[in-house]
Amino acid sequence: MKTKLIGVALFAATASVIAFYPALQSDPATGVDPIVATIGDPGTNFLPVIDPAMNERPKIEVVFVLDTTGSMSGLIEAAKEKIWSIATTMAQAEQAPAIRIGLVAYRDRGDAYVTQVVDLSDDLDSMYARLMDFHADGGGDGPESVNKALYDAVHDISWSQDQNAYKVVFLVGDAPPHMDYRDEVQYPETIKAARARGIVVNAIQAGQNPATMRQWRHIAALSQGDFFNVAQDGNAVAVATPFDADIAKLSAALDDTRLYFGTEEEKAKQRLKKAAADKLHAKASDESRARRAAFNASASGKRNFLGDNELVDAVVAGRVDMADMDVSELPAMLQALAPEERESVVMKQAAARGELEGQIKELAEKRGSYITEKIEADGGAKDSLDDKLYRTVKRQAASVGLSYEEAAPKY
Repeated sequence: MKTKLIGVALFAATASVIAFYPALQSDPATGVDPIVATIGDPGTNFLPVIDPAMNERPKIEVVFVLDTTGSMSGLIEAAKEKIWSIATTMAQAEQAPAIRIGLVAYRDRGDAYVTQVVDLSDDLDSMYARLMDFHADGGGDGPESVNKALYDAVHDISWSQDQNAYKVVFLVGDAPPHMDYRDEVQYPETIKAARARGIVVNAIQAGQNPATMRQWRHIAALSQGDFFNVAQDGNAVAVATPFDADIAKLSAALDDTRLYFGTEEEKAKQRLKKAAADKLHAKASDESRARRAAFNASASGKRNFLGDNELVDAVVAGRVDMADMDVSELPAMLQALAPEERESVVMKQAAARGELEGQIKELAEKRGSYITEKIEADGGAKDSLDDKLYRTVKRQAASVGLSYEEAAPKY
């Protein structure tokens, strides 16, 4: 039965490669043909070959240090809408980087919290589920605990030891730091530690507070990072399209094709990931869910889509033979089935996944064209948060060999 399943997968893969061949090029970083390597793009998920370079991809590690006081409500909501676009923009590097994102939310002493840290993770669904819980509140009395937030971003985050990773902090806020809190490490010392670890700090000011501008410029200069100013709501491009709702619905159906296996501990982690995805499908906007679908369709987004121990991908790729697995490791829905029935279920899930990915790809292309035409009709998006972030990433990531020459901001 396994041979039959892999045969079907090869047929599906061949058809997909023929359909999308003009868009495929060799990975300049590895020299690996995308027929083998690009297993994360729609239409190529069923290849029974594992790219050995997957675990050697260049890394992008991003931590957003975000002021969550009351005056930041507009930008916080923009972040919830645009985080998937930012991830997709970063995923466009020719080398298809592995992307991890984290978050440090901050307010001030006397508020509900001073900082809350969400560690770096390639499980962007779970990170986003946490981001959805943050709402603007507190503040209103001038300076905030910026020093503490930056310290936590550098010292309480699990940054990799990879000297070739693009490690970056984006400080986003509208109020200056409390320099009178003498029991907090001041930002010049924190930035010195960041530079020693290869972490660059960029400062994004919301609003026009002169005191904030002065300190934000200093922070960026000390880190050899970028400073830029945006409106209080972030100046992010927000274009709703006629395709968002359909893409969001297809993306939820695509998530339902995932089957997880492993120990009880591993399954517990997988249930948390599924709960995070269910939460965003229930509460996030159609536009945000469409952006997530675009990221998941990228080579970098495959990891977020599948997570760990996803059975359909593992069986079809030939990494796992269900006949060799303990029944208790199988998904609950398969445990009571005969071996042939289990293979049949996996085959059906694989076929459904391929169909859904094809539909998402088609609608995503229409969505992209619609947005491009809309932005051009409105005079472009040069002053947008999206464009400024893209230009910063493009310039800074080049220092670790990541190329965005053929890329553009994703919206």
